[in-house]
Amino acid sequence: MDITHPCVVALTWTLSDAQGQLIDELVDPVEFFYGGEDLLPKVEEALAGQTTGFEAQLHLEPEHAFGDYKAELVCFEERRLFPETLEPGMQFEGLPEGASSPDMPPDLVYTVTEVYPAHVVLDANHPLAGVALRISLKVCDVRAATDNEAASGSVGESAVQILGGAPPDASLH
Repeated sequence: MDITHPCVVALTWTLSDAQGQLIDELVDPVEFFYGGEDLLPKVEEALAGQTTGFEAQLHLEPEHAFGDYKAELVCFEERRLFPETLEPGMQFEGLPEGASSPDMPPDLVYTVTEVYPAHVVLDANHPLAGVALRISLKVCDVRAATDNEAASGSVGESAVQILGGAPPDASLH
């Protein structure tokens, strides 16, 4: 079966940054909805019309992956607004009640990057924002999408992987 909208593709991949540092590797195939929100547009472009067994090596600049890093998506909030147990890497949907950063988008996922006694540094950029990516992928299977998959534009939550296709300004986690 050719990869056309709507269908589901099972992929394996190796994802690294432009310097070759490994970011993620899928050894076992994971299914993604083709033509929806599951894959980055440039990945879908490479897959268009292909079939099982297709392999590709892609280089994606930040604007074709998760966007440029935006310093304005970093803020400082008072430590007292957060749970007692707080570590870098923890994520929160939106800012805590009582936040002092009114210009920050309320609907993003914020990652704790630093914790100090008086304040916490939060970053709403995607973890791969500003990073050029190298993707080595292989199509392991192609199948017709179910009616539910076609209606939702996604295979489901399990498909929201590192190559999730949300726009660069959206949050992925």
